[in-house]
Amino acid sequence: MRIGVLALQGAFREHIVTLEALGASGVAVRLPEQLGDLSGLIIPGGESSAIGKLMRTYGFYDAIRQQHGAGMAVWGTCAGAILMATEVLDALPDQEALGLMDIAIRRNAYGRQVDSFEADLDVSGVDDGTFRGVFIRAPWIESVGDGVEVLARHDGHIVAACQADLMATTFHPELTGDPRLHRYFLDSVVGA
Repeated sequence: MRIGVLALQGAFREHIVTLEALGASGVAVRLPEQLGDLSGLIIPGGESSAIGKLMRTYGFYDAIRQQHGAGMAVWGTCAGAILMATEVLDALPDQEALGLMDIAIRRNAYGRQVDSFEADLDVSGVDDGTFRGVFIRAPWIESVGDGVEVLARHDGHIVAACQADLMATTFHPELTGDPRLHRYFLDSVVGA
């Protein structure tokens, strides 16, 4: 199984290492042409406006939408979750989202960099206890549409959700060394 990780900015290397440890082939995606033979794509955390500008420059918006329409699963973590949403609250004036997942998400919902934190989460579909969430200038999902399953909450706010072959987490599972959410993506989202 070949899973791409958008490698324009942010924590893409850690996703690739985790995918490879699970037996998947992790591919650093730097050009839209690399999307063609992927089963899934991870849009990593980083800075959503910076990643968005680079996506626009290299022509990723239409390419990702097209490949998703052809069956490629997509997972957005932190900034990647922002880019997947149909509605971005507190977006910059020229900030474009992919509009793939029926969620409204709030940028920097928990505050600035100094407000970053870690918390134990109960994630639906992930066994063996809690999952440690790393929240760095994190968004939260303000609302979800019909057909979106909430996977986890923190202090009443939605921090993980799934919609058919789409997944969004507002934290950084790639920074924990715990592969369970990557396994969930491979088994339940890509394999759906």
